[in-house]
Amino acid sequence: MTLSLISLLSQDVTALWLLLKTSADEIMHQDIVPLCAADIQEQLKKRFAYLSGGRGQDGSPVITFPDYPAFSEIPDKEFQNVMTYLTSIPSLQDAGIGFILVIDRRQDRWTSVKASVLRIAASFPANLQLVLVLRPTGFFQRTLSDIAFKFNRDDFKMKVPVMMLSSVPELHGYIDKSQLTEDLGGTLDYCHSRWLCHRTAIESFALMVKQTAQMLQTFGTELAETELPNDVQSTSLVLSVHTEKKAKAKEDLQLALKEGNGILESLREPLAESTSHSVNQDQLDNQATVQRLLAQLNETEAAFDEFWAKHQQKLEQCLQLRHFEQGFREVKTTLDSMSQKIAAFTDVGNSLAHVQHLLKDLTSFEEKSSVAVDRARALSLEGQQLIENKHYAVDSIHPKCEELQHLCDHFATEITRRRGLLSKSLELHSLLEMSMKWCDEGIFLLASQPVDKCQSQDGAEAALQEIEKFLETGAENKIQELNKIYKEYECILNQDLLEHVQKVFQKQESTEEMFHRRQASLKKLAAKQTRPVQPVAPRPEALTKSPSPSPGSWRSSEGSSSEGGALRRGPYRRAKSEMSESRQGRTSSTGDEEESLAILRRHVMNELLDTERAYVEELLCVLEGYAAEMDNPLMAHLISTGLQNKKSILFGNMEEIYHFHNRIFLRDLESCIDCPELVGRCFLERMEEFQIYEKYCQNKPRSESLWRQCSDCPFFQECQKKLDHKLSLDSYLLKPVQRITKYQLLLKEMLKYSKNCEGAEDLQEALSSILGILKAVNDSMHLIAITGYDGNLSDLGKLLMQGSFSVWTDHKKGHTKVKELARFKPMQRHLFLHEKAVLFCKKREENGEGYEKAPSYSYKQSLNMTAVGITENVKGDAKKFEIWYNAREEVYIIQAPTPEIKAAWVNEIRKVLTSQLQACREASQHRALEQSHSLPLPAPSSTSPTKGGNSRNVKKLEDRKTDPLSLEGYVSSSSLPKPPEKGKGWSKTSHSLEAPEEDGGWSSAEELINSSDAEEDGGLGPGKLVPGKYTVVMDDEKEGPDTLAMRTGDMVEVVEEGAEGLWYVRDLTSSKEGWVPASSLSTLLGKSSSAQCLSSSGKTYCARQLCPEPAKILSPEPV
Repeated sequence: MTLSLISLLSQDVTALWLLLKTSADEIMHQDIVPLCAADIQEQLKKRFAYLSGGRGQDGSPVITFPDYPAFSEIPDKEFQNVMTYLTSIPSLQDAGIGFILVIDRRQDRWTSVKASVLRIAASFPANLQLVLVLRPTGFFQRTLSDIAFKFNRDDFKMKVPVMMLSSVPELHGYIDKSQLTEDLGGTLDYCHSRWLCHRTAIESFALMVKQTAQMLQTFGTELAETELPNDVQSTSLVLSVHTEKKAKAKEDLQLALKEGNGILESLREPLAESTSHSVNQDQLDNQATVQRLLAQLNETEAAFDEFWAKHQQKLEQCLQLRHFEQGFREVKTTLDSMSQKIAAFTDVGNSLAHVQHLLKDLTSFEEKSSVAVDRARALSLEGQQLIENKHYAVDSIHPKCEELQHLCDHFATEITRRRGLLSKSLELHSLLEMSMKWCDEGIFLLASQPVDKCQSQDGAEAALQEIEKFLETGAENKIQELNKIYKEYECILNQDLLEHVQKVFQKQESTEEMFHRRQASLKKLAAKQTRPVQPVAPRPEALTKSPSPSPGSWRSSEGSSSEGGALRRGPYRRAKSEMSESRQGRTSSTGDEEESLAILRRHVMNELLDTERAYVEELLCVLEGYAAEMDNPLMAHLISTGLQNKKSILFGNMEEIYHFHNRIFLRDLESCIDCPELVGRCFLERMEEFQIYEKYCQNKPRSESLWRQCSDCPFFQECQKKLDHKLSLDSYLLKPVQRITKYQLLLKEMLKYSKNCEGAEDLQEALSSILGILKAVNDSMHLIAITGYDGNLSDLGKLLMQGSFSVWTDHKKGHTKVKELARFKPMQRHLFLHEKAVLFCKKREENGEGYEKAPSYSYKQSLNMTAVGITENVKGDAKKFEIWYNAREEVYIIQAPTPEIKAAWVNEIRKVLTSQLQACREASQHRALEQSHSLPLPAPSSTSPTKGGNSRNVKKLEDRKTDPLSLEGYVSSSSLPKPPEKGKGWSKTSHSLEAPEEDGGWSSAEELINSSDAEEDGGLGPGKLVPGKYTVVMDDEKEGPDTLAMRTGDMVEVVEEGAEGLWYVRDLTSSKEGWVPASSLSTLLGKSSSAQCLSSSGKTYCARQLCPEPAKILSPEPV
């Protein structure tokens, strides 16, 4: 049907186009002139011949050849063009009668007359009726012409007669005076320049009409052949292009009409000026021609307008259809997606709060979906409107409208069904919640009844009344019939919910059983007692020594007992019964306590879940109500200039936090609702994701600063009004900071009630991790406040500690007074300990509000951790420790606020130095393995000339080649101790690279300790040397063949203390090594400090101390 309508519409448009084409063809095929006045304008201006508009008696056109002396000089081509053009002007009917030629040669000679007549007769292109020649008026020329004409009559033989006229009155006998111009004695008004101007304008107009007709025909062809596009964009483009072209065509058409009307007014102007003015036939013909062209243009315009109206209607209906189809596809996709979501939305909830949350989600989903549903219904109404307006594609539109209506109805039905299921679930969970609450309250009641007071009759009766009164409330709060529950809620009972119902019912029965047992006990206690009875349980030893008989023996004994035997067993049975009741009471008390703790854990878990859901909802509310609205074009006018493009600053990574909690963490918490004590595992598994809070808190100062600048922006007020919030946005921007601090409080509460539970360790670890995150967040907030540091703080590694200290400095290279003053004048510095450096900053308090009031830290200096050592204890103050740099060239005495803070810092620095030591060891071992195969072979010793000695030395050298830790030097003297060999390590006062160490990988205090007094005195006496690198301060005067010679300025390494007071030393300058007496060594080294380490009182640690090649890791050592 649609195709047929399109076909009919196309046929209508085609018919109109054919009408337009016919009209245009008529214009193009008429008034076709071989020549135009514009083409021969210069030739016509010579006026050697003209068409005055006069007519003969029978209506034949008159062409006048005025007296033109240079007639014979006119080229044939020009003469032929003028003749052709003049003869083409009259109508075909007038031209068919024949032309009358008036040749005025009154001022000419006979010879010229003859030549002119012959030339005209030879080249005249049209029919001739009569040739009238005004011969020369001079007597001689007239006589000569008479004689010559008679004798040359044969030369003038033509198809028409040639009349020689002697005067103008004689001419009037052939042509009326009114048809002759004034120069021929007539009254015809003729102006050659005006005639030429009119002819040029008429022909230009005719050409314009022809071009306009061609343009309309081409445009009409293009419109008729245009295929309807299949999409909105293409259809809109085609309609726009065609409308633009139509406007251009109409403009050209109007221009042509204006031109024609102007020419017509010009032709009518003489008659308008004077009513007595006579109009000749040519002027009438000109007016008729222009009027005819104007009429044809008007007809063409009307046909074009009708054709365009149909074409435009077709394109507009096509565009309407494409818009409808596109809207239909979009709405259908949206409704299908919504239907799939609602179909997949099968969860009926696992708790009352969960169901309420699901109902809230459903309501929110319905509200959001209402936009799509409303659009679908509006689109259906739009389709109905198109059908009523007789759209050509009714057969295509109508089914789509019905489908849209069906999709909307189906979605509404699904929403209603889903709400009904959730309402049922809400009803069931409310019942279960009431039952659980009743059970919990009952357990609380049993746990709160004091046992000592229940021992009396009055106390027992009071407790019994409390229990009976509480049991009466069970009718409204308990599950009465389980089968009825199954039948009534069958539509929502899945496996999990079914198990939950059974658990609640079992708990209810268990609670009722506890109450019944308590009732039985209290009834016994409330009964009248003749004497107070104190039940005493038998001692454990007695129970152990007297094992109970087997059940079989009891039955056998009872079967064969007599009445006396029964009386004998009576007291024992009463004691046993009382003992059993006492044990049962203790078991019941323990069970009640466990149940109470479980209830408390459940309360904490419910609070955690409820606050988590509220937190997620608040984040979503902020993101949708504020952040998303900043991109809404309708709200753009309310956003101030300072707030534009600042969404990321204002909200930070709140969206990332929302997605983590909504999609991941909330679901993890909901999975622990039945086992609250296992919630610690949820935190541990997601601890990495919690790092996103650090980024949010770092951005918080910028966010708060921006808020203070723009808080009065109308945008925020409008959003707050829409959301109906009582608090402004800044309160909600603080929620993530409040939430991350709330977790540790909830974990502490949960841990308090889960001491002996399965997940207690996980809870403790989760609490520690959350506290660690809070510390990292707090540290990062201080870190971003550092100013003046040129490098990248991230290059310094992880921030480990930060805090404020009093600092004294002591630099050996400084001036004496400066050093003395520095010892007594502390500086207040804020230290930042990183993995690779420690930064010293000056704390500056800022003025302002909120985060702007937070302090900033002005960077002063930094110490590379690879060149840092520490001394744990400083004499006189338990809160002080030392950080020294480059072998104590720079010493910083640090005083912590408390000994605990000092201990934490020392431990953290020790860990950093330990990790650096380990890395140094691994690098040293790797280099030693690489170099062990390239050591030079030593020369044979002169003191051991024997072959055996040489072989032993070669063998030692081979051993050293295979030992990655062997010494580079070689000593051949047998009188000296052997250098350290493979596997023997360092001596007691040295540091082994292989031996296990205590205290986090460090040597013991005895291995590292040295007197600080000795260092300050500057002496290194015998026995007080430690392995390390030193600088020789004087020459060795006791050189010998068996000793190592050293010179001033040499860098030596003291390796090991041997026997008889000798030290094994390696000269790093000459690459030699040997044994040196301790007394000589102390003298040679003088006050030189070890380049590796000097200890002070207390423990001293240095990363370079145990590194075999520190110069490759640290900066060059000062000499």
